[in-house]
Formats: sequence, structure tokens, C-alpha cells
Amino acid sequence: MAGGFGNHITSEAINGAVPTQQNSPQKPPLGLYPEQLSGSAFTQTRHENLKSWLYRILPSVMHGDFSEYKQQNFLAPSDLISNSAPNQLRWGPPSLDKDSDFVDGILTMVGNGSPESQEGICIHLYTANQSMKSRFFMNADAHMMIVPHLGRLLLKTEFGEIEVSPTEIAVIPKGIKFSVDLKDASASGYLCENFGAPFIIPDLGPIGSNGLANPRHFLAPEAKYSEEKGDFQLIQRFAGRLWKAKVDHSPLNVVGWHGNYWPYKYDLKLFNTINTVSFDHPDPSIFTVLTSPSFHPGLANCDFVIFPPRWMVAENTFRPPYYHRNIMSEFMGLIEGVYDAKEDGFVAGGSSLHNCFSAHGPDLIAFEKGTENNLKPERYKNTLAFMFETRLPYRVSPFALTGSLRHENYRECWSGLQSNFKKT
Repeated sequence: MAGGFGNHITSEAINGAVPTQQNSPQKPPLGLYPEQLSGSAFTQTRHENLKSWLYRILPSVMHGDFSEYKQQNFLAPSDLISNSAPNQLRWGPPSLDKDSDFVDGILTMVGNGSPESQEGICIHLYTANQSMKSRFFMNADAHMMIVPHLGRLLLKTEFGEIEVSPTEIAVIPKGIKFSVDLKDASASGYLCENFGAPFIIPDLGPIGSNGLANPRHFLAPEAKYSEEKGDFQLIQRFAGRLWKAKVDHSPLNVVGWHGNYWPYKYDLKLFNTINTVSFDHPDPSIFTVLTSPSFHPGLANCDFVIFPPRWMVAENTFRPPYYHRNIMSEFMGLIEGVYDAKEDGFVAGGSSLHNCFSAHGPDLIAFEKGTENNLKPERYKNTLAFMFETRLPYRVSPFALTGSLRHENYRECWSGLQSNFKKT
């Protein structure tokens, strides 16, 4: 797989599939059809301009009429409850009992903004015990980030194949068709739809030239094509709804491509963690892997933040996350292990929501350990949590608010905290 975040890459399944001259010739090689996929407006500045040229067996216009596709759990922000109370919420992992593929196994939890205004995000859980047989998906609304918790996925895209495992992530930008095959008996994880600006790696600022995610570790697929004919279905997300159309051939028929708009994967174990060596728990922004900026500099549409294995060495301080209330809203998930601020109740595959200015922080056990433990250097080994942080308040889906996954007694994790105040 080629690498380098934002690099212009050329990939061919057959040598000579991509023209060598800068412009597309009158007759492309191998009798292929040229097709440009633009991920940005044509006139955006050069460093923001995203496009790829695809050289394919048949162009994407070859499909039937779209009609509505029913998947009642895959919701849009407009379907969510706008007047839910600002309570702290936590959920357990979803059940794997339902027979479904990736698309039919999507379950919406929270969201904000709208696809039409091109801002905000939606966060879903996914479960699957079947591969997407003869079915393909394309999202015209959102860049999709897939965060596996259980089971490996093989993402078959127009650009080639990406295998993604727990502790890795994959991003499928807007407008790219793909299908999902299972590499294990079942799979589950988290899915973020980003309606806003494409994800980028954050600037490092005072950190300097080294740290956080390295551009070279973001990997694009190698070109791979299918000539298969048959009775296929294309499902499309458009304006918050799902649509379906018949296709008589595999849409993954790209023999070669070049450009800087492509799907990619990233191994979270390669993240270069920056942490304090003196005092105070650093702000979670120091753990940002990818960010979707808004029109207001520094105020993200979405930050993808991780809390990976790391050394904790700060002395004479409170090492866990302190109690806090933020202008940003936080949706957290746990890929594996234990999260240091919630050692009980917040389990792998589960999630939590703390909306803007909703108070949260370590539970009683974590607080007591944080204030009483002998602060020797400690390696946090068994952990990998993440957070989707956004400038907009989250609205909650009806299922997330009243369904079986919700922990009704979540706030009891703080109930044992008592006043330790002393006047002297």
C-alpha cells in the first residue's frame, strides 16, 4: 500500500492503465473510461483541492433509477431528539444476535448539524455477521470513519482493498463506492459520518516537527478491479436518506487511478503520544489523530482523539482527567482494555456522551486512586479509548435514549464522592 497523507498517488492494476501525460488523452489506454472524482470545489486553494482520476471499465452513470431504501436504524440528524435533557449518558456494547451485513447493521446513536449545510457529524454503532454480497454502498453526505472494536473488515473500494482490524481505523471519503466483507465470523465497532470538511492531520504548533500521527503511516489501497457482471445493488446515502438502485456490473471496475482523494487506513499503535513529564493532565487535544476543521480556526467540526497505551510520569499531581465542563461535546468509545477515568462500567464496545457543559470526570474509584496512589512512573498498557469531540451539541436517537443499551444508573459512579473540605 502506498502512503503519505494528502500525497498525489498513482496506482495501476495493469501497467499502462493510467495515461502518462498530464491531461487525459482522447482515447485512454486499454479502452478505459476516464472519470474524475472531486472531493472539493474546483476553485478551492491548491492545498485544499482534492480530486482523483479513475480509469474504469464502465463509467459510474451506468445504473438504474434510485428508489427509497428502508433501514430504520440508520438515521440522519433531523431524525434525532432535539429536546433531550442534558444528562450524562452511557451505553453498553450492541448485541451481535441480529443477522445483517455492514449497512443493515448500522445503529445511530447521536448526531448534529446536517448534510445539506455540510456541517456536523453522526455517530453510529455497527454490527455484522454477513459480508455484503452483491451490494455496494456510497455516501454522498459524509466522509466515513470506521473504528473496529471486534472483527476484521475487508473494505473493497473503487480504489482497491483495505483490510482494517481493531486498533486500526479506515476513512472512506464522500462519494467513493465500496462493500464490506468480514474476515471473521462477526464484527462490531463505531462509525462516524463527517458532514463537514475532510479529515486532516492537525498542525503541530509548539510541539514541533515530530509527534502525534505521522503522514507516512496513512496508507492508500492499490488498484484492483472487478469485471463481474450480475444483479447488483447500489445503496446511496443522500440528503440524510438511503436510496437503492440496480447495477448490472460491479462498480469496483477501476483499473488505474491517480490523485490525492482516496480512502485510507491508519494503525493507531503508530501514534506518537505526547504527554506531560512535569504536572497536570494534558488537554485531550494533545491526543488528536485527525480533525475536521470548521470555518472558525481552532473550533473543530470533529476531532478524533485517542487515549492509547502510554507512560504516566507526572509527579505530585492528579494524573487522571480532572473534573471538567467543556464548550465542546464529547462522545467516547472504548476499543479495548480499561479507560483510566472509568475503570468499572465503561466496557469495550460501549460508549458515553457528555454534551457541552455537562459536568464529568473520574468515577469514585479513579478519584481515590488518583489522590492516594504513590506516583511512580506507570505504563498504561491495557487501554485504547477514543473520543469524537465536536463544537455542536449532540442530539440523541430515540433508541440511544430509551433502548436496552443505555445504563440507567450511569450517574451513580459519582454518588460516593463526599466533601473533604477543611478550613485549615
